[in-house]
Amino acid sequence: METRVAELIGVMLGDGSIGIYKRKDRSSKQFRLKITLNSEKDLKYSYYLSDLINEIFGVRPLRYLRKNEKTLDLIITKQHVINKLLDLGLKKSPKHQRAVIPRGFLQKELSLKVLRGYMDTDGCITVFNNNGSIYPRIEMKICPSPMQKQFIRILEKNGFEPRVNNIGNGKKRIMLAGVKKIRQWDRLIGFSNSRNLKIAKKFTEE
Repeated sequence: METRVAELIGVMLGDGSIGIYKRKDRSSKQFRLKITLNSEKDLKYSYYLSDLINEIFGVRPLRYLRKNEKTLDLIITKQHVINKLLDLGLKKSPKHQRAVIPRGFLQKELSLKVLRGYMDTDGCITVFNNNGSIYPRIEMKICPSPMQKQFIRILEKNGFEPRVNNIGNGKKRIMLAGVKKIRQWDRLIGFSNSRNLKIAKKFTEE
């Protein structure tokens, strides 16, 4: 179960958010977990995440489709779920300067699962044509926060040799370029999002 929770931690650090708000009448607080996905590219993955959350918390998120935006939100408003995630070490939104991989998920196996969840929500595989040679690259953009150094350190410890570019406003782009890196990621970390898995298979299948 720890590895499943670690993957969800990565999802939340990617396209997830945690909020605690005062209701308009100020009578009580509203608790909300939200994961925002592409309603077309990530539709299949959204059902995977729904099952993952239900497995961990025994709660299935509500699904909201934003009209004309190609956006799907998975939402949970159960206080005990939000409190549990905060207890695990996640921070409330905004992530800017605050997002961090909780200490309990920095050991090797769990940290790789965190990267899996992040990549499947807020990362991508881009494919370039370099004079006829097909060239894949894993990319993850990281907001200015402590998790920038954490991600780089985890990748370096596992032999990935990431390239890191500053892309403005404190953001960093972490890149793993080439077929060998795709195969290494697939072997050590893997993909749960079929969008990424479909592209990766073009380079991992012998």
